[in-house]
Order: sequence, then C-alpha cells, then structure tokens
Amino acid sequence: MWQDVLSVQPDPEQWIIVTAAAIALAAVLLGPPWRVARNVVTIAHEGGHAIVALISGRQLTGIRLHSDTSGVTVSRGKPTGIGMILTVFAGYVAPTVIGLLGILMLMSGRVTALLWLSIVVLAAMLLMIRNLYGVISIVVTGAVVFGVSWFTPHEVQAAFAYLFIWFLLFAGVRPVIELQSQRMRQPSPHSDADQLARLTGLPGTLWVMVFLLVNIAVTGLGVWMLLFQ
Repeated sequence: MWQDVLSVQPDPEQWIIVTAAAIALAAVLLGPPWRVARNVVTIAHEGGHAIVALISGRQLTGIRLHSDTSGVTVSRGKPTGIGMILTVFAGYVAPTVIGLLGILMLMSGRVTALLWLSIVVLAAMLLMIRNLYGVISIVVTGAVVFGVSWFTPHEVQAAFAYLFIWFLLFAGVRPVIELQSQRMRQPSPHSDADQLARLTGLPGTLWVMVFLLVNIAVTGLGVWMLLFQ
C-alpha cells in the first residue's frame, strides 16, 4: 500500500487536464453543482482557519460546518495581535492556496500521495467537528476521495486529482464576491472581513479586495503552472 501511495505516476494526457479544468469551472459557475460543491470550499475555508490557528499558537476548540455552506472555527488565545489576524485572514484564501500546494504534488507525479494526504487532513478535521452536518460532510468527502484512491486505476486517480485541484483554484473567487454581496445586503460584524476591520482598523471592504486579489493572483499562477509549464 505504501509503495502505491509513495510511487510516482506519469502525467495524464493534456486533454484530460483541460477537460478537468472545464468541468471544475462549470461546477463553480453553475448554480446547482455549486450549491453541492461549495461544501468542499467550506471545508477548505474552515481548515485554513484551523491550521493557521494552530501554527500561530492558538488552541483549537472546535469546527462547525452548516447546511447553508457556512462554517465556524473556534480557537482560544489572545483576542488581538498578528496570530488572530492571520487566523481570520486564512479562511477566504485557503482554497486557492491549498490548490497551489496540490499543484506542486501533481507536478512531481504524487497523485496518490495527494489523495491520501487529503484523507489524513479530513480525518484530523473530523476530530474537531462539533455538529452532525459537519461530521456527515467530512465523512462523505473523505469516502469519495478514499474510494477513488483505493478502487480506481491511476488514470482515474489522476483525472480526479486534477479536477479536485482545478476546483479549489477556481472556487476561491466566488465566495469572496458572495461575501461582499452579503455585506451590502445584510451587514454583519461577524464576517471575516469585518472581524479583520476591528482587529486592524482598516475597512472591511479593503479586506474583501485583498481576499479577491490574492485569490486571483494564486489562481492565475496555478493556471500557468498546470497548462504552460
């Protein structure tokens, strides 16, 4: 098993990579698939909060994922300072950053390792989930990834891995646009942008623009790496 996980797989044909990109982009742009696939974005978003909270020395106490694709990550520690700022900031840029890290593994041929690393991260998140819907979301996502990694040939694994990474790259921008739209319709002091505004004194709209620019830049870099490298 470990030989398979750590082995290097050949790159799939270019048409598979391009087709995976087209399907991932459609999943982001079209309403029905987006409503389902957005749960994966929420997992990445809250995972970003959780990982940075741990790195910055905060105590992670729980994660909740909700059926409306929102989520909450709770950590204990100093309520101000750089650690708290980075923890709050991490959520909206996490999907594209995770996608970029995944590209590095794909470019080195570590397709199966990427899928199994995803399973390990999901299992670690499961330990911190504090509601039933969150448990179901993590278990279903992990089961899909495990099924592909365990029961399918390397060619299918590669196609799935590229689809997964393309989706994370493309899916980072739309939630930021939805965030600003929600802030305009129904302002909330609890959004990540407004929390950053309180922590830094900079306007929440400025933080939304920073989220957007970071995600666009990382997505552009990822597209260049996957298609032109």
